[in-house]
Amino acid sequence: MNLTEIKIKIISGTLRLVSRLPLKFHYFCGDVVSWFMKSVVHYRRDVVMANISRSFPEMQYADVRKTVSAFYRHLGEIMAEAIWFGGSDYRRIHKSEICRITNLSALVDAYNSSPSITVLGSHCGNWELIGGIWTYNYDESVSYPDTEDCVKVVYKRLRNPVWDAVMMKNRRGPLKDFKGEIETNAILRYALKHRDRKFIYIYFTDQYPYVTKHDVGTFLNQQTKGMLGGAALAHKLGMSVLYLKMKHVSRGHYEMTFIPICNNASEMTPEQISARYFELLEEEIRETPYNWLWSHKRWKQ
Repeated sequence: MNLTEIKIKIISGTLRLVSRLPLKFHYFCGDVVSWFMKSVVHYRRDVVMANISRSFPEMQYADVRKTVSAFYRHLGEIMAEAIWFGGSDYRRIHKSEICRITNLSALVDAYNSSPSITVLGSHCGNWELIGGIWTYNYDESVSYPDTEDCVKVVYKRLRNPVWDAVMMKNRRGPLKDFKGEIETNAILRYALKHRDRKFIYIYFTDQYPYVTKHDVGTFLNQQTKGMLGGAALAHKLGMSVLYLKMKHVSRGHYEMTFIPICNNASEMTPEQISARYFELLEEEIRETPYNWLWSHKRWKQ
């Protein structure tokens, strides 16, 4: 066992032990971390302030400061929930009702009527909870389309190999043997090779593009560049495309809603799909401004 593997085991083991504590304890720790990031180390405070101010020029300064404070509080919650989630099983997650899917039927209908599905998510709500998606249905009249094997999550590997492995384990939560992660540079080859099988591909495509860029136009009052990978692949293979909205209802409670963008992506251009995605994303952010990852350097020069 090399040093990297030892570090992974130590960090993962520690997080696993801590995760067993009640969610209320994690929220207490999250509040402390939130205060520390905002008021002591000023973690990316200038980035957060600039992003919110430029996105909402109509906001008064007091409203900007209020949104900034709410964002840091929510960022602490995200960290707390992520650690708690990493050591939770199906029963614990389902019983907590930390997240509910409001319209699973939209996902099921799309799954049944198309060769595969592309789900375009964002960094709204708590994206770290996506691994528990099979526990979030409380409507007994609707069943999931298949086993967890049909879901593929597209991700970008972290630069630090230790934290990449630690976060990968933590994001699986109750799915200890889940093998559905696909790196961005491998998704095209994978989808084409398995085009005869039906999958649900989940992308998070709202951050600054790390591959080929295209002009989105005006998004949150700023000229924006985005990624076309997921939309382009859906267009090529005629998939259904859904937008995943994740509303923060209150502390410890989220709602996931699947909003159809198109039933057959080959009938829209990738640019049109992307434009609709950013329209829906902006609507969601304006509904709850603190609920997005404002600390990301989204609009780089």
